Amino acid sequence: MSNILKAYNKDIKTQLNVLLDIVTNNKLIHEICRISQELDLKNYYIGAGFIAQSAWNYMSNYSLTHGINDIDIAYFDEDVSLEKEDQVIKKAEELFEDYPLKVDLKNQARVHLWYKDHFGYEIKPYLSVEEAINTWPTTATSIGIRLNQDNSWQIYAPFGLNDLLSKIIRANRVQITKEIYEKKIERWIKYWSDLKIFPWEK
Repeated sequence: MSNILKAYNKDIKTQLNVLLDIVTNNKLIHEICRISQELDLKNYYIGAGFIAQSAWNYMSNYSLTHGINDIDIAYFDEDVSLEKEDQVIKKAEELFEDYPLKVDLKNQARVHLWYKDHFGYEIKPYLSVEEAINTWPTTATSIGIRLNQDNSWQIYAPFGLNDLLSKIIRANRVQITKEIYEKKIERWIKYWSDLKIFPWEK
C-alpha cells in the first residue's frame, strides 16, 4: 500500500485498512479509480465529498450514490489555460458517460483564477494538488485517493481519517468562510442525519 498520509491518529494503520475496505468493496468507487488512470494525469486524486460520502453511505448501509452530487477529481497541471482543462473535462465525461454521477474535474493550478468570482474573495495560487486538499472545507472531506498503475493505493489525508470514519464534521478554517461551511452542513444533514456536527464557533 503506497500512501503519503499525514495523520494525527493513534491507530492509522487500522483506519487505512478500514478506508481501503470501503473503497475496494464499493464497486462504483473502485471502477472510477481504475478508469481515472486513463485520463493520463501526472498528479491527481479522487476525493472530497465523493469519497467521504461514499464512506458514510457504506457505514450506514445506504445505496452507493445516496446524497452524492458528483465525482470529484482534482489534478494539477501548470498549463492553466481553460482550453487545456476543457480537454481533460471532455475526456473524463466520455470515460464516465455510462456512470450515474457527473464528473466535477478541476485543475487546482487555476482555481485562483475563478475563485473570487465564485466565492467573493481571492486566494493564492496552489503550488500542488496536495496544497489544494489542505484547504478543502472540512477535515473529513480533505481527502484524496487514487489507484496507481501497480494497483497500490495513493492516499492523501492532511487531517487523518478519524473524523471521516467517525462521521465528525468540523470546519477546516484555512480558507473557507462560515457561510460556506454552514451551507454544506445544511445539505449534508438531510442525507446523513447521524453526522456529528461541530459548529463554526468551536
